[in-house]
Amino acid sequence: MLTPEEIRKEMLGASEVSVSIMNQIHHERLLQIWVPKIYGGLGFRLREGLSVLFDWSKIDGSLGWMLTLCSGANFFSRNLQPNIAKELFSNQETCFGGSGMIGGTAEKQGDGTFTINGLWHFATGAPHLSHFTLNAKLTENGNPLLDESGSEIIRSFVIPKDQVEIISNWKSMGMKATGTYSFKVDHVKVSEDYSFVYDKFFTDDVLDKIPFRIFADLTLLVNYLGMATHFSDEAIKIRPQLNLNAFNQKIEGKKETLLRFANEIEVLLNDCEIISNEKQLEIHDFSTDAVKSLSHQILEIYFQLGLRATHTDSVIYQIFCDYFTATQHSNFRREFDFVVLDI
Repeated sequence: MLTPEEIRKEMLGASEVSVSIMNQIHHERLLQIWVPKIYGGLGFRLREGLSVLFDWSKIDGSLGWMLTLCSGANFFSRNLQPNIAKELFSNQETCFGGSGMIGGTAEKQGDGTFTINGLWHFATGAPHLSHFTLNAKLTENGNPLLDESGSEIIRSFVIPKDQVEIISNWKSMGMKATGTYSFKVDHVKVSEDYSFVYDKFFTDDVLDKIPFRIFADLTLLVNYLGMATHFSDEAIKIRPQLNLNAFNQKIEGKKETLLRFANEIEVLLNDCEIISNEKQLEIHDFSTDAVKSLSHQILEIYFQLGLRATHTDSVIYQIFCDYFTATQHSNFRREFDFVVLDI
């Protein structure tokens, strides 16, 4: 088994997660932390899974991000019909991933299948996925199918990787090893059995009831906290005289609050309580503020590290690029009015 330091060395400057690291991930079934045990997954509780994601994002930002989003996509095992989920996840290397956008159409056929066409962006982990997930508008004879309220019907589908064309078009400064690419589907026939709806579950577990907004907030926030921890560790190596105690304490405090939220949510759901909009907003505001605060502090520290921190082959530079690429995820961005200051 690779040590965290060995993994870090492999990830430095990497454009893709290596075979050896992926083998370890599959061996430990880390992509299936949210898959129920009845399907062969680890079935972790929320706090337990968040702790694992923190540890891996602390090792490397790209690696933690890929694990978070791919294990999050495997959460959809709960939305699939049980016989399909058991079939797919009997293989420990089954890995879902895809796009949350609506990028194509699913033309309904007379034999209970759909023909999928379209282009989707930002599928994290694309080189390592066994199946791609996508959202498509349902059509019949070329016309949109509508629900009772007159809105277009959207359905999610699972498609094997050999029926998908991956488009390697990631150009951002960081997160280069996440394998976040676009993908195209051209006249692929899919059985209705391999479709699902986000809020319809075939399992009976407390995690089924977690609002998606909370799940997204907490699983993404641990990545920022993990990368910030890694940044602090490397910064002190460059400038040992820096006092980063307050920064480290802030990270640890945010992590403790996050895990406390995780415990609170599970207790409420175990007691069959509904998670109020107020609680969801509290968690979202906390997470958004935490990322904003960490970002400003990382910048302040970076300003004090000197030219060594700008070397494109350095660990600190990679962490910096990974972190600030991750901050561009829409989940924690707030709309605000720009103020132009005279300099």
